[in-house]
Order: sequence, then structure tokens, then C-alpha cells
Amino acid sequence: MAKGRVSKDDWTMAALRALAHGGVAAVAVDVLAKELGVTRGSFYWHFDNREALLVAALETWERRTTTELVEAVRAEPDPWVRARVLFAEALGSEKIAGLEPALVAQTAHPAVAAVVTRVTRTRLAFLAEVFTGIGHDPQSARHRSLAAYAAYLGWLELRRTAPETAPEARPGDPDAAAALDHLVAMILAPAAPARP
Repeated sequence: MAKGRVSKDDWTMAALRALAHGGVAAVAVDVLAKELGVTRGSFYWHFDNREALLVAALETWERRTTTELVEAVRAEPDPWVRARVLFAEALGSEKIAGLEPALVAQTAHPAVAAVVTRVTRTRLAFLAEVFTGIGHDPQSARHRSLAAYAAYLGWLELRRTAPETAPEARPGDPDAAAALDHLVAMILAPAAPARP
């Protein structure tokens, strides 16, 4: 098969879809080749082995959902707009449904663990930067970052595991925009006074 027929990106995206639906074990070259409509030989134009495909897929996920998103949001000069854009983008839709929760569940695999750790560290640091930008001190910004990231992961897990019970978590639902706006408003709300 000619090298140009199926790109490296086609393989990595197929691997990410497989990860979302069946974890690391689902990243099987023969199955992906069938999905892509190519022979197994096509795989070897782009990758030395299955592990190289897995690493490339994880790095693609990291770049598209973290590095590029942080760069785009950081370009927004207004700190409040930056915060709203970040949460609306992160919580609004998934390119591959269920991928984030699936990856978090697969951290026993060393390649997945390394990338998920890097992504989490980058995201938490950027969230702290965003919260500092809207006036929180470093400790408050860190605490809000943890809470916001937990809300993000929970929102995606709710979308994946309870689509009928919580349809508002799914993009396209008539109440999705209002539910998302409410969540973002809660995340960005001023801190409540400390309890005695």
C-alpha cells in the first residue's frame, strides 16, 4: 500500500478512538488496519511497533487537548474572558467521546501514566495561572485549580457513564449550554467567607 494513502495522523486518531472504547488493549494493529481499510503493512510505513503508535497517539492527545489549547487561551488578553473561554472550550465538547476518562483509568500502563501526569501537571499549572489572573492569591488559585479540574473530569465521566440520567452534560442537548454556563459560573464565583 502506498505510504500516502493512510497518514500517521489517521493511525494515531484510530488508536485514540480505540483507547476511548477499550483501553490500551484495544490498540491492536490488525483491528485498526481493518477500521482504516488498509493492510497491516501500511502501519509499518509510520511506526516501528504498537508501542510507538501508542506513544504517538498519546502525544497527539497531549498536544491537541492541552498544549494547543493553553496557547490559544493564553493569547486572550482579558483574564475573565480567558477563564470563560478555557472552561467553555474544555467542558463544551470532546473530539473523541470518553477518551479522557479512559486514559485516566489506564494509568497502570507506563506510557499512559507518563503522559497523563504531564498533562495533569500542565493543566493544573495553567488553571492556577488563570485563577491568579482573576485575582486569587497563589494558595486560593491552587485550590480552585484542583476543584475545577475535578469538576472537569467529573463532567466528562458523567457524560460518558450517565448520558440518559444527565443529558445536560452532552453537547447538543437543549439544556447543555445553560448547564455548562451554570458550572462555569460556580467555578469562577468569588470565594465564600471562611467558616469559623
